[in-house]
Amino acid sequence: MNQTMKKTGSRNTVVRLFSYLQNQHIRLTVVGISIIIYVGLSIWNPMYSAIVIDHLWQSIQAAWENGTAFSITWDNMGRELVQLTVQYFFTWIFYYLQSYLMANVAETLVLHLREEIADKLHRLPLKFFDQNKAGEILSRVTSDLDKITEVMQTGLLKLIVAIGTIIGSLIVMFYYSVFLTCIFLVFMVISVLITKMVSKKSLQCASEQQETIGVLTGIVEEYYNGRNVIKAFNHEDESLVQVDAAAEDAAIANQKVGFLTNCVNPLIRLLTRLSNVVIAIIAGHAMLNGTMTVGVVQAFFQYINQTAEPLTEASYMINSLQAAFASAKRTFELLDEEEEIPDPAHPVSLPRAEGRIAFDHISFGYDPSQLLMKDINFTASPGQKIAVVGSTGAGKTTLVNLLMRFYEINRGKISIDGISVADMTRSELRRNFGMVLQDTWLFGGTIAENIAYGKPDASREEIIAAAKASKVDYFIRTMPQGYDTMLNNEASNLSAGQRQLLTIARVFLTNPPILILDEATSSVDTRTEVEIGKAMKKLMRGRTSFVIAHRLSTIRDADTILFMEHGNIIEQGNHNELLQKGGAYAALYYSQFE
Repeated sequence: MNQTMKKTGSRNTVVRLFSYLQNQHIRLTVVGISIIIYVGLSIWNPMYSAIVIDHLWQSIQAAWENGTAFSITWDNMGRELVQLTVQYFFTWIFYYLQSYLMANVAETLVLHLREEIADKLHRLPLKFFDQNKAGEILSRVTSDLDKITEVMQTGLLKLIVAIGTIIGSLIVMFYYSVFLTCIFLVFMVISVLITKMVSKKSLQCASEQQETIGVLTGIVEEYYNGRNVIKAFNHEDESLVQVDAAAEDAAIANQKVGFLTNCVNPLIRLLTRLSNVVIAIIAGHAMLNGTMTVGVVQAFFQYINQTAEPLTEASYMINSLQAAFASAKRTFELLDEEEEIPDPAHPVSLPRAEGRIAFDHISFGYDPSQLLMKDINFTASPGQKIAVVGSTGAGKTTLVNLLMRFYEINRGKISIDGISVADMTRSELRRNFGMVLQDTWLFGGTIAENIAYGKPDASREEIIAAAKASKVDYFIRTMPQGYDTMLNNEASNLSAGQRQLLTIARVFLTNPPILILDEATSSVDTRTEVEIGKAMKKLMRGRTSFVIAHRLSTIRDADTILFMEHGNIIEQGNHNELLQKGGAYAALYYSQFE
């Protein structure tokens, strides 16, 4: 049962991979014609060389018997030798043509797969990225696709040529000598059986190899990003142990694949050499008896090499193809991941919201069978400041993620200005929001480009105005090239506070009707926080704002405070109302100001 499913899965992977070649008919047709001509010439060249050599040998013997000097003229061997040279030249031309075009086909195929993966990543829900390490995803986009293109460029082409060459050569070999061909085939059948046994094991090891590379890439990426934390807590040795363990697993898997891939060739070549010795002895006896000519014997050995070498290459490339199909399977697994719910076919338009937001009987769980939120209800009027507080893991960030449709709710309805967020496209929904997160994200580019990330067509004056509003203009002007200063890797040439200020300037520039501030000032000093607080008040005026905060002193002026615990809102009201209740909010507030 399992073996049948594996075979079916492998067959489906192959069929699906080759379905991507349907739009390359012209190139594949030219490749096919080139292969046919190349194989035809490869089979004809030894036959014609037998004729040429026999003619040459007869001419030499005749000259020796007549006592005359042997010479090559156009009529005497010259024409034949030129024709043989031309044949070899065209054999090379068509080999080059098929190799060039097949490389083009392979790169186009992988480019198409990369484009599909890029589109797919944009359609995947946030839970996919929560459940998979970035390094493992990166491994599928890079090493897996590199393996596919490598084998498609060389392995598949060589395998097809090998099959054609072997069949054609064997036909001619049987024509020359059935007995010698049968001796050769005995050795080759043994080679094929060995190849089959090894390739079966090779597919399993190739899958393990790609898995271990993905794990290793994920660990290295994770530790690279967290290098400061690792050093701060003196966990260098422990992290090295884990990296070494993952690297050792990858090395063992690579060693198995490398051994299985390379061990076949020497063994098959040994069998080929043994067959050559046996055939040479018998062919030499046939030459002495006059049943075979010199030209035929040398042609027969050319066919042996043309058949044995492709068999050796075929065994190697079959193993490589197994690795490529394992990589293709992992690629298709990524492409088949469950996507976000598609945008509605006829979405409701909301170019700029007023900011009236309602959570109506919302229930949500990362696992539908285990709900984190149950029956969440609250309303925010336009221009109100809604503060969301609670202990770590209470569900504060999850609440705003649901508002942005990063996750889909299980039950209930979230609406903006009376329109369900499910009835809008995600892009239009999110254009109404501006987010400043605790974890800053800046990309490689100039400071001006980073500020204008949400509004790429912004003028320099608009960018500067946003920078001034967020109190970031001063330090930008102290940078070497001002707004044109390039940010290096992870913007490490800026302090954490400066990076946070730039993300705040980004929101100022987009001028959204609804704001989400997730500990937006957590990385700045007290004085800067006060300045940003003034700017934020100006920015939030007339806009609906959601503020996630741990320091309750920053949200005392909120119109509504939502106190969350274990994913649910257990208290809501303004600051004074909640203090008078003397409940969880009051306890937390007084604990911060004891």
